[in-house]
Amino acid sequence: MPIGVSDKLWKLLWDYDPNGLVVVDRNMRIRLVNPAFCEMLKMTDAELVDRDLGTVLGDIDDVKTASHENKVMKCPEREYPRYHLYARRVIFPIGDEGMTACIMVDLTHEWQQRNEMVRIQRETLEQVNEVVNKHMHVAQEVAGLLGEATAETKVSLLKVRALLEQEALQK
Repeated sequence: MPIGVSDKLWKLLWDYDPNGLVVVDRNMRIRLVNPAFCEMLKMTDAELVDRDLGTVLGDIDDVKTASHENKVMKCPEREYPRYHLYARRVIFPIGDEGMTACIMVDLTHEWQQRNEMVRIQRETLEQVNEVVNKHMHVAQEVAGLLGEATAETKVSLLKVRALLEQEALQK
């Protein structure tokens, strides 16, 4: 423990960190969780401690890799549908303790906002396509009507011309 840092301070940091913190042993059994992790999964520490992390989070290959290779891993964002959670994780070994820790940053709100923006953009594009299609349909109808009117005018003018030519020839 760093010099001058009390157990009480470490406990406060652990309890009030907004990120989910979970510590597992070499067998991937959960040994410690902080309140934020419990809140993310909507479970109590009693429900989580001593459970296999894989049964709680699903695929934990990255946790196993960090543990076995003794390296820090910054993992891509990931969805946990069972918990309605979207999180970024940092996993690191605690070598002298034979444990591995995982910090989970809850990005659910941002992810939902991003999905909502994508949904709104998609709907807007669909509406724009509908308007363009309606305008094209109307333009085609107008063009058709103009074409018919032009053809009728031409026929009438040709008849008038023929009558005038016939009248001119008779004179």
